[in-house]
Amino acid sequence: MDWNDCLSTKLAKSISFDCPLFNSLINSSEKRVSSSELLPLNSTTATSKISLYYEALREILEALSIRSGYKIYNHECYTSFLKEVLFDFDLASEFDKARRIRNKINYYGVEISINGAKEILGRLERARKQILTKYL
Repeated sequence: MDWNDCLSTKLAKSISFDCPLFNSLINSSEKRVSSSELLPLNSTTATSKISLYYEALREILEALSIRSGYKIYNHECYTSFLKEVLFDFDLASEFDKARRIRNKINYYGVEISINGAKEILGRLERARKQILTKYL
């Protein structure tokens, strides 16, 4: 789905900047990261930690989109936003990979090994930090 599709189907829309929402999303993202860090990484917690970290990343992306004047209602549209509005193709690709992994976990019951979880969590953390440093 490209950015124009997101806008035309109202999966994304132009908005005015909402400072309280922006701050709330940043704060919520931090709490999810803290929650994830409280859990030891093992076969029971691997998918939960990934889900928490994915949501932390998505909330940072939502804050970024709000700061850029958009409200996005679809996870695929965050990829389009990164690619076609910010022209950050690497980050768009990284987020889309994370989205697909999260969907496999949440909707298809895919289990992730501890080593796989370490790799995924590292990529999620790097993407989140990159957005915070580069854009926020």
